[in-house]
Amino acid sequence: MNQGSIARAWRALAGRLLGADDLLRQVTYRRLFSSILISSLGAQVTMLALPLTAALLLHATPTQMGLLTAMEILPFVLFSLPSGVWLDRVRKLPVYIGGECLLAVASASVPLAWWMDVLAMPLMYLVAFVIGSVHTTAGSAAQIVLTQVVPRDRLVEAHAKNALASSGAEVAGPGLAGALIKLVGAPVAFLLDAVMLAFSAWILRGIRVDEVRTPRPEAHFWHDLKAGVRFVREHRLLVALAACVGVWQMCQNAAVVVQILYATRVLGLPEQAVGLSYVGMGAGTVLTSVFGNRVSHRFGPGPTLVLGFAICGVGWLLPALAPANAWGVAAFALMLGMFGVGAVLIFINFLALRQAVTPEPLLGRMTSTMRWLILIPAGPGALLGGWLGEHHGLRYSLAFAGCSSLLLAAVAWRQPVIRSVKELPRLHEPPAAGPGATAGAAAGG
Repeated sequence: MNQGSIARAWRALAGRLLGADDLLRQVTYRRLFSSILISSLGAQVTMLALPLTAALLLHATPTQMGLLTAMEILPFVLFSLPSGVWLDRVRKLPVYIGGECLLAVASASVPLAWWMDVLAMPLMYLVAFVIGSVHTTAGSAAQIVLTQVVPRDRLVEAHAKNALASSGAEVAGPGLAGALIKLVGAPVAFLLDAVMLAFSAWILRGIRVDEVRTPRPEAHFWHDLKAGVRFVREHRLLVALAACVGVWQMCQNAAVVVQILYATRVLGLPEQAVGLSYVGMGAGTVLTSVFGNRVSHRFGPGPTLVLGFAICGVGWLLPALAPANAWGVAAFALMLGMFGVGAVLIFINFLALRQAVTPEPLLGRMTSTMRWLILIPAGPGALLGGWLGEHHGLRYSLAFAGCSSLLLAAVAWRQPVIRSVKELPRLHEPPAAGPGATAGAAAGG
């Protein structure tokens, strides 16, 4: 079958499976979607291989696991604001592609160090720092590329489809990663991620985005940086979103740093069983990626965001309370599934809301400022989770995350600027004037 026949076959299949107005009918978005799917498959390997290498091969303590997570978060705190100014001055797609390539190199360095018998926790910290640095810049660029490919009024749909690509990887990826790690060892498994990231970068090179950067003679680094921060600070909706999602990030990182330790040391699960448990996360994200857009349209982006906080909180409490037997294993898998559901509900609405209210020239600075704000609490959350796990027990870290997320949901629901957002605001709408503003005005703020 030649290339033309394959293309015709794909169009025929798409015609049967996709609606007439489906985003996947757009060639540019389809390539972006494919790249996300492939890099997400590789990321599943790293998601398991990084902590498993530290926990099982290097015998890391809970505090060291917390530090490993904190090293991945630190670049967001250090570089987010200046990278936003830089991104608003350059084309975003090359930054995105370069980031995928650098991640491939970082992933390949772990098996190389293991083969040379120099693998140690300091190198793992460095790899985590590089991963965080790339996500700080290239991750922001990727979010902006999406707004260049998809109309603003379809951003929730686009983010839901992107989440579907990621969640599809989360269904197949953990089982594959667990089996691969069991077969060849966690360090060698990083090579698969490196290969997939390189392939993702190759796919992205075929995307065509019309982005014309007009030089501004009056541009000044510090002035531009402060303008981005000021835009977020003066927009009530963005401030509220940053505060809520920032607290959720603290909870999430407090739980993440002990999840692998809980699975391997409390439940006694081997690598492959850990991977299979993470299929629960994939199932949750797939389900929510398919129906999340409908849920958001039905209840509104704001209430759906709060629902995501509550679902995650309940999920983290389950293994904290369950016994260390078959019920504990089920609770662990269910926790991962509920996290998948909650996280997708949170981020498809969080990302769409913040992009919908931001003019194109400020997208880079807004994205980086928001990422900086929400990840400032993440590092302390990771360190606190590690400290609680080491000094009081791993269940305490999960209980802290669950109780804090449920409290966050209750507080967020009482904020009209969040609760009353029933639809994506339009770019020209002014920020809300106060708690008594209409739903549309509150959405704009």
